[in-house]
Amino acid sequence: MRIIIVGAGEVGYHVAERLAKEQHDVVVIDVDRDRLDYVESHLDVAVVEGSGVNLTVLESAGVGQAGMLLAVTSVDEVNLVCCMSVQPRHGLTKVARVSNPDFYRGGEALRPSRFGVDLLINPERELALETFALLESTAATDLTLFAGGAVQLIGLTVLEGAPVDGKTLLEIGRKVGRRSLLAVAIERDGETLIPDGTTVIQAFDHVYAIAAEDEITRAMGLCGYSRTKLTRVMIAGHSREAFYLAKLLEQHGIEGTVLVADPEMAHEFAVRLERTLILRGDATDVELLEFEGVGETDAFVAFTDEDEMNIISSLVARDLGVKQIITLLNRTDYLPLARRIGLETAVSPRISAANAILQHVRRGSIQNVTVFKDSDAEVIDFIVSADNPLIGIRIEDIQLPEHAILATIVRDEKMIIPRGSDTLQAGDEAIVFALADAVSGVTELFPS
Repeated sequence: MRIIIVGAGEVGYHVAERLAKEQHDVVVIDVDRDRLDYVESHLDVAVVEGSGVNLTVLESAGVGQAGMLLAVTSVDEVNLVCCMSVQPRHGLTKVARVSNPDFYRGGEALRPSRFGVDLLINPERELALETFALLESTAATDLTLFAGGAVQLIGLTVLEGAPVDGKTLLEIGRKVGRRSLLAVAIERDGETLIPDGTTVIQAFDHVYAIAAEDEITRAMGLCGYSRTKLTRVMIAGHSREAFYLAKLLEQHGIEGTVLVADPEMAHEFAVRLERTLILRGDATDVELLEFEGVGETDAFVAFTDEDEMNIISSLVARDLGVKQIITLLNRTDYLPLARRIGLETAVSPRISAANAILQHVRRGSIQNVTVFKDSDAEVIDFIVSADNPLIGIRIEDIQLPEHAILATIVRDEKMIIPRGSDTLQAGDEAIVFALADAVSGVTELFPS
């Protein structure tokens, strides 16, 4: 499918990278020649210089033959006008990135159909929702919900001396028994591994486990963590992500404090947030953080507009004794760096946007798509259609691509860890873990 992406920034680049790896015909449009040169030299995509609101530019990119138009620049109005510039056409799906919370006030303030848009993506709000879920889990570095939350994918760094440290998955399985809990991937030394029974879990491994909701606490315990109640959170920064997260904390009755350096933004936050304490100050001011008792908070979230500021303030908070720290990073090349320096939980607006966009790109039998933050891995949630040829075939006889694993089957709201003798049934949710080179092969097995 031809996919036109307007905007070669962080979100546009990442989405183009994922879609190009899946063999889509991708064209990227931007007014910045330097950004386009970077995209062209790093990705197997075509580029067009110009404005996405210019119909001539869109036509030169082949929008007439495209199946999807993604307007993901950093300017909401440009994205909306871009979608309006193209006449509705059967087979063309238009997606616009819209971040300003003012557009969403009143529920019906912005109806996608008024602008000829099929889907609105708000990366900042999506990231705030993801961050809130991570805060509630207390130890997770990644968390995705499937089957309405009955099944969860959780990322955890194994602590030294944890019950699983030095054990093979077979040994762990004997201890756990036939519970709804499965390790689907391990990140070690920058490489993503699909484990088998002989794989030995090591301290500092980053393990991705899929588990029933009531097994999440057990998964945390196996990796060396205990669950605690979230009551007090400090947020650094006046970004949109910070605002959305503060609102979520208010809605759930959690005490929130936002540290804002800019006086005008501090005033705006104070007006728009009803039960949140707003403090003026620098997020890297050690004395201020100590005075405000950051070490006694349950979590510190670095949500300023600058990655470097987020990293430094997170390190300061860690030094002052905060147990859970979440760091916003726009640049993907900083994600592995953050983990190496001990900042285990980093979040990215562009990853949140990519998850929402990829789910819409694939549609059909796909319920959900989760992109891993610092690897080429994905978890895809399929609905098994009644005419799927895999129905009735033993799991051990299904020819999945080499770098893919059928992690879980959800049937009648119950999670099943598939065994070789199990079979798929119509209406099942099949949750598959796959590296990028296996995604297209997996999706071919689950047509709509």
